[in-house]
Amino acid sequence: MAELYIANHPLILHKVTLLRDQNTESHKFRALVREITILLAYEATRDLAVKPVKVQTPLAEANGFELRERIGLVPILRAGLGMVNGIWELMPQAEVWHIGLYRDERTLKPVEYYNKLPVDPTVQVVLILDPMLATGGSAVATVDILKRWGAQRIKYMGIIGAPEGVELLQKTHPDVDIYLAALDDHLTPEPQKPGDPPAGFIVPGLGDAGDRQFGTG
Repeated sequence: MAELYIANHPLILHKVTLLRDQNTESHKFRALVREITILLAYEATRDLAVKPVKVQTPLAEANGFELRERIGLVPILRAGLGMVNGIWELMPQAEVWHIGLYRDERTLKPVEYYNKLPVDPTVQVVLILDPMLATGGSAVATVDILKRWGAQRIKYMGIIGAPEGVELLQKTHPDVDIYLAALDDHLTPEPQKPGDPPAGFIVPGLGDAGDRQFGTG
């Protein structure tokens, strides 16, 4: 079974709390998503391969290292876009491709509407970026797409996860590591009366991550 990493760093715990607050405005929400992503990326990239190199300091030659593997970022549109810049700050050389999926509100199944992958893989490690791992359908569908494309090492980076989504992703793709800032309680069930929240939202969660980032909805 692949690794399931749930953050316990004080900075992440603090920032996730601010992210959940319904009074946090969109500009601050976007900044928090970027900051949490940077902190999570530190753990998600811990096992990247490096190779030895030598550099010249002002005083002498020094032994050092540089990344041996090329990294690809795949944000799931649209909420995943907010996580890209944080990783770019750490790895500006990372390539970025986009996969567009939306969740059918009736079936809760993912529907692919956009795919901008190159013909053949050009990287050794792919990081899927999506703030919310809810039902897990979009995550599983994205991994399916990437594996058909030929990706060899795939990791999932999210901010809030539900047990149902984690279970589905682990069961379907047990070789994909999962990195989350928090694991929440459950998903909302099918609404029973008017005014009930729609099904498939993470509780307590933070609402719709896309709407809150972009000030819509």
